[in-house]
Amino acid sequence: MYTGKELLRPALMTDLYQLTMAAGYCLSGADSEAVFELSVRSLPGDRSYLLAAGLEQAVEYILNLRFGPEEIEWLRTLPPFRKTPEAFFSFLAGFRFSGDLWAVPEGSLVFAREPILQVRAPLPQAQILETFLLSTVHLQTLVATKASRVVQAAQGRAVLEFGSRRAHGPEAGVLAARASFIGGCTGTSNLWAARAFGIAAVGTAAHSWTLAFPSEPEAFQRYRDLFPETTVLLIDTYDTLQGVRNAVRFGGDLKAVRIDSGNLLAESREVRRILDEAGFGRTQIIGSGDLNEYRIRDLVEAGAPIDLFGVGTEMVTSRDCPALGMVYKLVELEEGGRAVYRAKLSEGKETYPGRKQIWRFRDEQGSYRRDEIGTPEERPAGAIAPVLIPIIERGTLRYRFPRLAEVREYALVEQARLPRQIRRLGTEDRYPVEWSATLEGRFRHARANVASPLPRP
Repeated sequence: MYTGKELLRPALMTDLYQLTMAAGYCLSGADSEAVFELSVRSLPGDRSYLLAAGLEQAVEYILNLRFGPEEIEWLRTLPPFRKTPEAFFSFLAGFRFSGDLWAVPEGSLVFAREPILQVRAPLPQAQILETFLLSTVHLQTLVATKASRVVQAAQGRAVLEFGSRRAHGPEAGVLAARASFIGGCTGTSNLWAARAFGIAAVGTAAHSWTLAFPSEPEAFQRYRDLFPETTVLLIDTYDTLQGVRNAVRFGGDLKAVRIDSGNLLAESREVRRILDEAGFGRTQIIGSGDLNEYRIRDLVEAGAPIDLFGVGTEMVTSRDCPALGMVYKLVELEEGGRAVYRAKLSEGKETYPGRKQIWRFRDEQGSYRRDEIGTPEERPAGAIAPVLIPIIERGTLRYRFPRLAEVREYALVEQARLPRQIRRLGTEDRYPVEWSATLEGRFRHARANVASPLPRP
């Protein structure tokens, strides 16, 4: 019987073809060193940058990936593996990642075609990692980027992540909370994420609390009696303005009220007036209810007296852009002690051959002005330190992961270095990213060689 405990054992959290390819490599002796790179093919129309996230979970997976007897015995029952030689199952039983991982630190800005992760390992090992790496880096990069846009729109007002109930599964809710924090949110309603990642746990009561009592005043009084120092009341179950009057009728401390529906601009103004007239000038107003960066921007620019924004569905699902064209592609193999470059040439899905590095340039004010994707050996004049850094070397972790709060601060600094016109919501401006002359030459060479007719036999 499936109990859910298997989710804690990620060996089979992969696609079948990763293992059939790995078996083919092992059994045909194709186990030379290979370089795979994870990147996004193109930025969606309404995204001018991405915030990289998910590295820590990727590394945890890579270093702890094991195939136990139960998983291996189950694999033997699948049709592709029923006649597979024992050597492949021995490979799985002894699986330990022995390669290298380079990556951009979490919270870094990345753009289309730039490698976010780079794996160098024996070909079967590197292949098996693809599905999990894409899954965890994709989700967290997607959500961190969305959160950064929402936080930017709030213009200094705090944003709280309320989305676990609408995430695509419990595990996605936890990782989305983590990614939202990297993107600039100050708290999460998800207790697992709060405990695991050191994020502030936040929340209020739902409408069901108010509906569970004979009257709204009684519901509010009971809640305030139970949580006198952290009372936040949801005031729009019946009528928002009567709700705020009921919230203040008992005096005492009231940390905040939340409005979850209606015309947030008009109602927040009236709620602020009622709170102030009743002597609750320090009580904050939380706005929520299908908010996104554009609605928040409009509310802030209109002067809505909302102190905090709670954002759920729109953020954890990145509703306007629910997927990125993220890929994990083979770019280099070692043959006979030398590097042999590989490139995909199909139209619209081209990849440039060879291992790469991102070189970033600043202007005199310290703002980022352009990127060049080149080789690791190149260091263009004027470029700052390379963006990709070593994380794992020969199967051993070499990187000290910062606290998540440090990642969040780094992400905020990174965004501040991006030119204002690139950060602006709805912008059509794009940050300049170029290929180095060396990589352009390699790509032309690869295309020419493939395009050349084969000699007659």
